[in-house]
Amino acid sequence: MAMKQFQAESKRLLDLMINSIYTHKEIFLRELISNASDAIDKLYYKTLQDGDTGLSREDFSIWLKPDKTARTLTISDNGCGMTQEDLENNLGVIAKSGSLSFKQENEKKEDIDIIGQFGVGFYSAFMVSDCVTVRSRAYGSDKAYEWHSRGAEGYTIEECQKDDRGTDIILHFKDDSDDENYSEFLDTYRLRNLVKKYSDYIRYPIRMNVEKSRLKQGSKEEYESYVETETLNSMVPLWRKNKNEITEEEYNTFYKEKFHDFANPQKVIHSSTEGTATYNALLFLPSQAPLDYYTRDYEKGLQLYSNGVMIMEKCPDLLPDYFSFVRGLVDSQDLSLNISREMLQHDRQLKLIEGRLEKKIKSELESMLKNDREGYEKFFKNFGLQLKYGVYSDYGMHKDLLKDLLLFYSSSEKKMVTLSEYVSRMKEDQKYIYYACGSTVERLDQLPQTERLRDKGMEILYLTDDVDEFALRVMMNYDEKEFRNISSDDLGLETEEEKKEAEKQGEENKDLLSFLKDSLDGKVKEVVLSQRLKSHPVCLSTEGAISLEMEKVLNSMPNASQNEIKASRVLEINANHPIFQTLVKLYDADKDKLKAYANLLYTQALLIEGLPIEDPVAFSNEVCSLMV
Repeated sequence: MAMKQFQAESKRLLDLMINSIYTHKEIFLRELISNASDAIDKLYYKTLQDGDTGLSREDFSIWLKPDKTARTLTISDNGCGMTQEDLENNLGVIAKSGSLSFKQENEKKEDIDIIGQFGVGFYSAFMVSDCVTVRSRAYGSDKAYEWHSRGAEGYTIEECQKDDRGTDIILHFKDDSDDENYSEFLDTYRLRNLVKKYSDYIRYPIRMNVEKSRLKQGSKEEYESYVETETLNSMVPLWRKNKNEITEEEYNTFYKEKFHDFANPQKVIHSSTEGTATYNALLFLPSQAPLDYYTRDYEKGLQLYSNGVMIMEKCPDLLPDYFSFVRGLVDSQDLSLNISREMLQHDRQLKLIEGRLEKKIKSELESMLKNDREGYEKFFKNFGLQLKYGVYSDYGMHKDLLKDLLLFYSSSEKKMVTLSEYVSRMKEDQKYIYYACGSTVERLDQLPQTERLRDKGMEILYLTDDVDEFALRVMMNYDEKEFRNISSDDLGLETEEEKKEAEKQGEENKDLLSFLKDSLDGKVKEVVLSQRLKSHPVCLSTEGAISLEMEKVLNSMPNASQNEIKASRVLEINANHPIFQTLVKLYDADKDKLKAYANLLYTQALLIEGLPIEDPVAFSNEVCSLMV
């Protein structure tokens, strides 16, 4: 039999398809099963068109037949089959798709849902095989033909014996090497997993005979082998069923099996959209954050299906980073795939789906916040940090989208509250939304700076995550109310009369305050008499954009030591505290002792803020000296 040359372009083109187009060799099985499904579809649609009621969907199936001894895997279907001319045109001409031609010829008919587009999927077989044989008998024909090829050098076609309609594709696997284990594709467990992964929702049953063993009847020790036929795929995608037909248990089981979680999802989002972007989406909010969620190792993305065939395990382009905790899948027939069907071409359809998913997820979260507060707070405990990062990232581009989803602990309510709830309780003359930053709620509750605000009945938001203040700074305001750190130099609380009294008191003690500042040798920008302290003698505040908490966070980052960030610190002293009278007396009587007091008060203020002491030994010596 004379060898025929491929008619497409050259050996280089086939080499490119085999070696470059597909990222993972295991894809070959997905491609060949999809081709088999297309062949069955063509026959099914043809019989419908011809009014032939002799065949129904239940009459069709796809078979996998591994043979470890012969090192072959046979993929069989009982679809339309191919004539000699079909074999010549579809397999002899690279990149010509019979499925695409069929779809174009019938594009005006409804329910035509063919997977193949490019006509190159078949050639993925050569990634794992050194020899491919195709035996096919067309529907209505009494002749069968065999197509045979060892790769780019060409192929042969000759008549053969085949009793039934349909196509058998026989792959002879390459020898194993140090880098590649082709024998794995002869293992029934591996084949079962690959079908589950890529082809679980092919609409026809994919079957395989699996050898099993059991105890012989009446024996406690002897086993016998038997063969059992397994159906490897689910066929009907859960997401294409009506919601009212699906039980909570079915959703939970699907989620745990598909996304390898031990716990049930906290929430299920099941949507179907038609129009400019037609797709089905089945999304889940996990009930707990994965262990690696807040690490660089975590990989976001939704599973992507095209007509029930999985194209990507994790498609990151369907989820914005701030919703990266969502798991699930999208199935669409409108996507423009690249030639290998492994990646998406970034087109308008993809962006439309992404935008609609974003709105849907936000809407579901808002609904949970409104109707299931306990559930939302549980969700926020797991993933609220990611929403805050979303507010801060991209220069605050997404702040308006996310701001109403945020929760912070309230000093007065003693629970998590939204910004909207805070603003609704603001006093009539209150200028700012006040917040305090620290490691824990308990520590923040003890800060001296909170005394006057709480005395006036002001609510304070306690921020305990590193990103919190950065997120609020990016937002700048909420409902036209500016955010203000309780350690800022101006809290907007003083009346004009109080401001004048403070200026007078500061002027009267100008020399003392100047001496204290000089004694601290550049550690603070200024020493002032405080308007915010009541029972505490001292505290630190800041001037400018960098707060003390931001200083801590920025300096804890990698390589921060090369360019250390310093907040502009102000030491505030309570003029109504007994310690101030001691300072006044020492200014006239013992300036050396006053210097020691200045350092002692500054160190005390650092400790209150949870900041490191610059010289613990010197601090200890000063305390001992004053005690003596």
